[in-house]
This record gives sequence, C-alpha cells and structure tokens, in this order.
Amino acid sequence: CRWEKSKLSVINGRHKQEETMTKKRLFITLLIAIYSTLLGSEVTKYIRYVYQGQESYGILEGETVRELDGDIFSAPTLSGKTLQLSEVQLLAPCKPTKVIAVGLNYRSHIGNRPIPEYPGLFAKYPSSIIGHEESIIMTSDATDLHYEGELVIVIGKEVKNISVSEAHNYIFGVTAGNDVSERKWQRDDLQWLRAKASDTFGPIGPVITTGLNYNDLLLQTRLNGELQQSERTKDLVYDVDTIVSYISRYLTLFPGDIIFTGTPGTTKAMKPNDIVEIELEGVGVLRNKVVAAKDKKGIY
Repeated sequence: CRWEKSKLSVINGRHKQEETMTKKRLFITLLIAIYSTLLGSEVTKYIRYVYQGQESYGILEGETVRELDGDIFSAPTLSGKTLQLSEVQLLAPCKPTKVIAVGLNYRSHIGNRPIPEYPGLFAKYPSSIIGHEESIIMTSDATDLHYEGELVIVIGKEVKNISVSEAHNYIFGVTAGNDVSERKWQRDDLQWLRAKASDTFGPIGPVITTGLNYNDLLLQTRLNGELQQSERTKDLVYDVDTIVSYISRYLTLFPGDIIFTGTPGTTKAMKPNDIVEIELEGVGVLRNKVVAAKDKKGIY
C-alpha cells in the first residue's frame, strides 16, 4: 500500500512538472506572438518602378520583382508577373502629398546646443523627392551643399490627432533618406525653403520595408565610399512614434506621406560628381550622384 502511494505520488509529481512546463511553453509562445505583432509579423520590401513605360508597385524578393495590382496602401494583390530587378528602373518608392522633417533629433548632431523641448519641424516639397540613382542637382549659386542621412517614416493610413501608443498602427514602413541641405541658404534666408526644399533635395529609397523594429536600426552615410555618419535609431531624441503623434496634432497625414526623422553626427559639403550613399539596416543603400545644374545658357 505504501509502495502504491509512493508510486502515485511520483506520477502526480511528474504530471505537475509536465503541466508547469507546458504552461511555460505556452507563455513563451504568447510573448513571442505579442512581440512579433508589435514589431511587424513579416518583413517585406516594396518598390515603385517603371518597366516598358509602365509605372507599377512591386514586392522585391532578392533580385526578383513581383508585380502588384494597385498601390501599396490599398490592399494590392499580386498580378502574377515577375521581373528581374535589373530589368526595371527604380523610382522613389512612394509619392507623398506631404514631406515633413525633424531637425536636431540626435544628441550627436545637436552638439553643445540645448535639447529641443519638442520635435522641431520643417517642410520639404514633394517636388524635392527623387529615387535611388537619380541625380542631386547643385545649382551654380549653391556653395555649401551637405548630405544628411536619415531614417524616413512612411505613413500607411490617414491619421489625425493620435496618441504615442497608437502611432505604430499608422506607420506603413520605413525607408532611407537624404535631407540635402544648403547651409549658407539656411543661415541667410528668412525660411529654409530653398535650403531644404529645392528640386532633388529629398532622395528616398531604394525600397520601403515593413515589419522592422524602426526604433533600433543602424543608419550610415558614405561620401565617395568613405564612412561619414554611423548611429542607431535608438539614439533619436524623439522616437518615431512620438514624432508621428506630435505631427498629427497639427496636420492630417495621408497614406504615402513621409517624415524625415533627423540626421546624426556631423556633415560635410558635397561637390559635383560626388557619390553619396545612405544605408539603413533592413532597407539597403540609397545612392545618388551630385550633378552641376545647367544655367539658362546651357553652361555648367
């Protein structure tokens, strides 16, 4: 009888251990599911491109482009057509109605200046936006033209006046950007209109990536192959969700609108024929060449 009780006790103990382990496994699985939902369940790269004169959106998988029917913000479907990346001409990955930017948003860029009490906003124009491998045009009166490598937020749904905790629901994905800036015009002009918003002063691309943890991505800038900037987005003074919430107090954002989030470290002047590359972890390399503009007489 004692032996049977002892055996029963051992069996019950094993059952309890197994039950405890099962509960632990379920709990861990639930945590992983919640974490994946918060950060995005799947990493997808979207491009906008031209092929045989036709503009389309597509999903990029390695070197293969899977064409989409419709735009990426309106539940597109796969058309069934595939192309090689080498066959298409990449465009800026979206067509924003608004281009908002945040200044002084890394301590490494702020230097000895005071930390802003709120995100400092300015605007660029949609006409400043260009894509991967397009040229940054430097006019003859531009004398101090700088790169600014940045994480760029892409809005996925119409949004107005949301909280910080709600912001991630309205972010479609991220891309790399270069907030090209003419420093002398910044200092001398009443507003930053031509210094920040001139044509070609807003390269973005090459893709929009969804499903990334945009709060901790490596951002790097190279000028003619030499590393100039390198910092992680976790070092932003105002993080992505805070920025989106703050802007939404004052402006309605629409699908495809973009937000430049600020540049780290220091910057240098560029000159014609320079190649500037902005690399964002999970997105890839945005590459643009600086080209001297032609004046009205066609002289460089």
